[in-house]
Amino acid sequence: MMISLADYPELSRAVQAGEKSLSATPTLATLFRRCYLNTLETTIQPLDDGTTFVITGDIPAMWLRDSAAQVRPYVRFAGSDPVVAAMVRGVIARQARYLNIDPYANAFNRAPDGSGHQDDRTAQNPWLWERKYELDSLCYPVQLIQDYWHATGDTSVFTDEVRLAFNRILEVIECEQHHDRDSTYAFERLNCPPSDTLPFDGRGTRTNFTGMSWSGFRPSDDACKFGYLIPSNMFAVVILNHMAAFARTQFQDAPMAARAERLRDQIDFGIQTYGIVQHPRFGAVYAYEVDGYGNVNLMDDANVPSLLSIPYLGYRPASDPIYQNTRRFVLSSENPYYFTGSHAHGVGSPHTPHGYIWHMALIMQALTALDSDEESRLIDMIANTTGGTGLMHESFNPDVPTEYTRSWFAWANSLFGELLLTRTERRQVAQKAGIHGR
Repeated sequence: MMISLADYPELSRAVQAGEKSLSATPTLATLFRRCYLNTLETTIQPLDDGTTFVITGDIPAMWLRDSAAQVRPYVRFAGSDPVVAAMVRGVIARQARYLNIDPYANAFNRAPDGSGHQDDRTAQNPWLWERKYELDSLCYPVQLIQDYWHATGDTSVFTDEVRLAFNRILEVIECEQHHDRDSTYAFERLNCPPSDTLPFDGRGTRTNFTGMSWSGFRPSDDACKFGYLIPSNMFAVVILNHMAAFARTQFQDAPMAARAERLRDQIDFGIQTYGIVQHPRFGAVYAYEVDGYGNVNLMDDANVPSLLSIPYLGYRPASDPIYQNTRRFVLSSENPYYFTGSHAHGVGSPHTPHGYIWHMALIMQALTALDSDEESRLIDMIANTTGGTGLMHESFNPDVPTEYTRSWFAWANSLFGELLLTRTERRQVAQKAGIHGR
């Protein structure tokens, strides 16, 4: 059974305040309400066991990544709204359960009913909707715990099941530092595009040890070209730092903390040593993927983690010089997935039709912009490319916005709501301080 805004009094007041602050632009106020509440009103399913199942929208499965990202904009109210807190705790508990079932899976069923891609050649389980191993799928649940704990101070989420999940995460990240030597993971899908399966008997292209951890697939669910996906490894550095702190303060587990810190430092060394390349136009930039043998994939994808999202992930601030170089590359024709049209220009993905732009990438560009004018231009661009639906899409044709993929994509809706709420809160703080502008 889905739930409604009426069940969340504090969140309801925040939505009303957000609408009021945007009332000078009625279209934007309406868009904020529809997008911000889309996850809450259409995808969250409280279960009898106290956990929370979250579908992505038009796919009836729970992705570890998407579910964490979908509810993240609500977590800021968990400290004052006990119903929000209970909902988020339920997501955390269910994610931990899923990680302990199979930390290599990216998406799960509500019950062990065998739904999803059961014909894939990989270790199967009726709980799994899909078993594409994506490093970021291990990161998002930890980030959600960090956000929740920061908002509430509630230590009840640090259960034995969460502790076990942390150990499973560490085991997989460590093992995948030596994927070719130590890992048993393989994945093949038959009769599909090449991006939906891994080459070389499901093992992927070869990698050399760098300190980074291997990922089979990107957050788009597309196969990696080279195994070390830089944005996901950046996210791993961030969450390993959180895990080390939790291990010490919540679990009193010094060996787990030391293990997380060692992994964090090794992965960061790999990023800084193998993940930075000299671009002839932009200077030192972060690559999207590398293999440790000198092969480099220079691009960015709309899905998060992305290079564009580095400050949002918390790996480096938006003012960081290499990030700024990378950002200029990503938002240029040098990025093979940067597209322009008569209504929009931004980052797309090989996951969707060539030339289509993602709302998620435009939102992330706005969230990481240092220039308030750029942020405002992007918000206007987003608002004018919903194709008349009043909701975000996966991707859209920048010349004909009524042509789009996925009419129900809750993650993008949540992210746009987060953008508008963040901007509103920032402006309110600035006004109280007597500061004008951003």
